Order: sequence, then C-alpha cells, then structure tokens
Amino acid sequence: MKSLHLLLDQMIDSNVANELSQEGYDVLRVSQVGMARSDDEEIFSLAIRDKRILITLDEHFGDWAVLPLNQIHSGVIRVRVKPTSGRAIASLLIPFLDKHKQKSFNNYLVIIGVSGSRWVKTVA
Repeated sequence: MKSLHLLLDQMIDSNVANELSQEGYDVLRVSQVGMARSDDEEIFSLAIRDKRILITLDEHFGDWAVLPLNQIHSGVIRVRVKPTSGRAIASLLIPFLDKHKQKSFNNYLVIIGVSGSRWVKTVA
C-alpha cells in the first residue's frame, strides 16, 4: 500500500475512490462514515483527526473567509478540472499523488489543474 492516506469529499465519486484504491492508496470517502451531507468544517475536522489528506473539488477550501485552514492538518488538495467526471479527476490526481509523500502536504492547500499545481502554506 502507498503511504498516502486520503479522505475524499462528497462530490468525488466512487469510481475515483476505486481507482485510487487499486493504485494502492488508503482511501476513505466521507459517505462511508455517514458524513455525505456534512459541512466543510466537519469534514475538515475528520481529515485532521484521522491524519488524512482531504481531496475536494470545493472552492471554499481556498477561501479563508469561509473556511480558515489555520489548524495543523495533513493537507488539502483541491482539484480543478473540467469536466468533473471521475475519469478526468483520476487522470489528473493519480500522477500528481504518485510524485509526493504524505508529509509534503502537511499544512498546505494544493490546487491542482491541467496547467500545474499551486502550493499555499496555511500554517506557519
């Protein structure tokens, strides 16, 4: 199993989870723990508690006024891709994850898209 521990937000479908699992990642979907309708703060708290990198399509995770990421965390990856199909998400996400270790995401919001990635340190 690869060393990345991931938490997939509710808008990321099961096909992505299956592909990530097949690639050897430790994947948990929020729907698996009864949090499919939870708000961003609750989902972020779960990611912190379980030391998982949160994978989301939600732009609010980059909006400090909506959800400040000022707590120590294992990382948030916001995927920006059109269309937001499982295939498009997985084809962008898997090669990106393959290049990094769990600890490199600590306290970062990483925004990935077809044109590259942007790393934003969220905790000093």
